[in-house]
Amino acid sequence: MKVTKSTDLLSTQKGTTSMRPKFIHFTLVFLGSILAGVACATVKGAENAPGSFYDFVMKDIDGKSVPLSSYKGKVLLVVNVASQCGYTPQYRGLEALYRKYKSRGFMIIGFPANNFGHQEPGTDTEIKTFCTKTYDVTFDLFSKISVKGSDQHPLYRFLTSTGTNPEYSGEVKWNFQKYLLDRKGRIVGKFASAVEPSSSELTSAIEQALNAQ
Repeated sequence: MKVTKSTDLLSTQKGTTSMRPKFIHFTLVFLGSILAGVACATVKGAENAPGSFYDFVMKDIDGKSVPLSSYKGKVLLVVNVASQCGYTPQYRGLEALYRKYKSRGFMIIGFPANNFGHQEPGTDTEIKTFCTKTYDVTFDLFSKISVKGSDQHPLYRFLTSTGTNPEYSGEVKWNFQKYLLDRKGRIVGKFASAVEPSSSELTSAIEQALNAQ
């Protein structure tokens, strides 16, 4: 039987002990690099995340890029619209609302969406033609987007986020849901599809936003 000398054991222990600082150092460096990468990614994501309604650039109904910053200083009503919905006649009321208040700095911007009952199946060209010929719409219409689900447009992800305004957060329920934004781009009201454009609930909120300093 081979007998291990005490000097051999001592040498082995010294070797093992000498390796520990190197191993710990390597582990700390490795973990540090991972944490640094996560931190950088988080910061980069935060930098790229929109902090304001005005940070978005959208395609209008004619395919032209429109920075939403061009609406700064306006009171806005943002509506997801559809051409084959029971609420589609609200186009007429929305247009009347726009004409009533536009001289005071009020704008309506409509985003066609096919999320609910596939009630907006048309192309942008078809949607524009329908709106202008049927309801003489002159307020701003934008290219069709998705307002909910896995393909939800970032703009509506922003509008519905608790981080934007928890009071008005939550997914869009149906066509013609309305968001009211003040002159600084802050959401100050959310109105269900059934709320008519001419209702006192909506018009009083619009007037309050228009009168605010």
